[in-house]
This record gives sequence, C-alpha cells and structure tokens, in this order.
Amino acid sequence: MTIAFTPSESAPVETGPVVVPEPAGPVMAAEPEFWEPSAPEAPAPLEAPEPQEALAPQVAPEPRGDLGTEAAHGEDDAEDGLDHDPVVVRDARDFGVYARTGGWAFALKVARSVRPGGQAAEGTARTKVSAKAFAELAGCSPERVMRYYKAWDMAADDGLVPQFEVLVPGEDIELPDADVWLSYYTSRNSASSVRGQAISAAAEAEGIRPTKALEVAENPTALRAAILADPGTAEAARGALLDRMKEDPALQTEMARAIARTDDLKKAVASEAKAADRIGYVRQIVENGQIRTPAGQTVEAPAELRAEAERHLSLLDELDDSEEAGEWAGEAYDTVKGLVAKAVEEDPALRVQERRTKFYNSLQKATKVFEELTLDEVMEEDIYEADMLQRLEALQEAIGTCISALRKATTTS
Repeated sequence: MTIAFTPSESAPVETGPVVVPEPAGPVMAAEPEFWEPSAPEAPAPLEAPEPQEALAPQVAPEPRGDLGTEAAHGEDDAEDGLDHDPVVVRDARDFGVYARTGGWAFALKVARSVRPGGQAAEGTARTKVSAKAFAELAGCSPERVMRYYKAWDMAADDGLVPQFEVLVPGEDIELPDADVWLSYYTSRNSASSVRGQAISAAAEAEGIRPTKALEVAENPTALRAAILADPGTAEAARGALLDRMKEDPALQTEMARAIARTDDLKKAVASEAKAADRIGYVRQIVENGQIRTPAGQTVEAPAELRAEAERHLSLLDELDDSEEAGEWAGEAYDTVKGLVAKAVEEDPALRVQERRTKFYNSLQKATKVFEELTLDEVMEEDIYEADMLQRLEALQEAIGTCISALRKATTTS
C-alpha cells in the first residue's frame, strides 16, 4: 500500500555558527567527521489529497512515549548532537501509531468515512462516502475497503470499538492493541465462502490464524511442493488425511483405490497388514489369556507362554513410529507360535484333540472339493484324459486305506 504524507514547512537548519539559507544538499558541520542532511524544500500546497492519503496511518495529535516527547521538544541527540528532522519525527509518530494499533489505524479511517449510500454522519454535516468512492480515492479495490469495514463491524459487535453511526469523519478515538486486529481481519476473499468459513473454523480449532490456512488452501501447488520437500510437512499431511478419512467414506475409497493400483504401495500395505495380524495374535494371548492352536482350537494359555508373550508385546509397544515393526512382529509371532506348538505336544489330551481336529478339517475340505466335481462336463464334451482316471483311482485307494485304518481302530478301542 502506498502511503502519502504532505510535508510540512521546514525552517532553515543551523549547524553551529553556519546558517544554511537554502536546502541545497548536505552541509558539513564544524567538525569534519559529522555531517547533517539539510531540510527538504517544502513543495507547494496540494489542492486535493493524494488518493492513497485516505488510508494513511492516523497521526496522533499529541506525541506518545519517549520518542514522541523527545521529538516534540526538539531535544538534541546525546550521541551526534543533531536536531531531529521534522520529516523523521512525523514518520516516527506514524510508525508508533501503527506499532500500537496495527490495522486498526486504517480501519478507523474506513469506519469513520464509509457508509452505504454516502449518508451524512449523525450530528454533523460531514457526509460519508460509499466503499466504492472511498476505494477510488484510496487507489485500491472496494473489496479491500470492505474487508476493513467488516473487521470493524465485527469488533463493534463485540464492544471493542464504537459503532459506525457515532464516528465522525476526521475524528480520532482510542484504538485497540495491534495484536487483536488479526482476530477480526482477513485479507482473503475466500474467507466469506462456505468453504472458507469451514477452513477458518478448523484453523481456529488448531490454534492458528485462519489467514494461514486459507492461503494454503488457495495454493495446492505450494502445499504439494512442501509435502514433497519436507518430511515434517509430509507427516502432518499424513495425519490430517487419516483424520479426514475417518469421516469421509469417499476419500477412503479413493485412497484404497490409489494404493491398490500402485504395486509398491500394495506390497507395503500387505506387509504392514501381516505385521499387524502377528502383533494382534500376540496381544490376544496377553489380554485374553488364551491361545489358538494350529488346528483352530482355543484353549487357556500356559503361564510360561503368557509371560513370554507379554515380554514381546512390551518391546513392540516401545517402538517409535519411525521404527519398522515388521521384523519385531515376526520374531514375536514365531516365538509365541513355537511355544504354542510345544504346549500342545506336552499335553497328551490336547495333542489327541489337536490331531482329531486336524483330521476333521482335512476331511471336510476334501469332501467339499470332491462334491464340487461333476461328471456332466465329462459326458457332454470330450475333455477326458487318462491322467484323470489314474488320479481318481489313486484317490479311491487312499480312501479305502483310510477307511480300513479307521475300522481297525474302532475294533481295537
């Protein structure tokens, strides 16, 4: 934003015994190591203010603080012994106003000068202007003026500043601190949309300024570049996507589809799923105190086995997020699985039951497969091969042997 100021008349500058009648440039002081710039020549008064003057910082009528007091009394600088240039004094005062109030100094100019329809302020003959007219005088867009207008309106609703109706053009008031300004002002047009309001609300919930989140949302390419270049940004994006997917089924589907179509990601997912299943097997033993045998039986876990499972689980839980859990999960699973097999073999009753369960499982699978065989296709089409008959005959022989063994066991028991 361009800020225009009307320079004031400057008196001739005295440097020791030398009087400078005309400000023609730097004049050397009595001592050669010091020099002082002369006062600039005052230009002719302007008949109308520059357009940018409408948004210039409001200069306080009285200087505030040590800086303003020193400038007002014209005290000499202790180090260089020079008088303060009036232009420098004015800049310092303007800077002090903005440092204390921030955007409020500009918002006040809008609030006291802008009114829809350009109606006169209450109790005064001074007429306010529309936002469009004010923007034309300021040399900026009406949208920018309205953002300041809306910021003041929200602050007025909160009782922080006066309402527009009581403000008179040219009148100064006490302004809030600069830190409060960003709570009401947003520099982005997207903040007024439904999408922008949702982003702003999420940003406030995260404890950051809405303008930062809106800027990122309006520049996805910059976000992509940050994710690709910075591991920390990528980690933050990963966490945000996971949180978003919990409530967004469509995003879940898109992510699953993208992973399934990428071979490397598909392998990584399969590996992590395998590790998660193994960790779940160990955790189930610790939490429920039960084991699942190879045949599928669920029995109480021996104390030794449960203690070993707890030890491995504690090691897994202590892993950092950056550490690979696959190798540790595999070791824990193999160890516990071996202890389960040992527990089955050391318990005679459990061993017999385990073998009986395995036999029933195999018999059920074989029966299901054989039932799915059909002779209709063999009769309708010429698909017969000699190898088929040989395999069926071998299967028949194996079944006969199995039947004989079972009958023998039945008669001896």
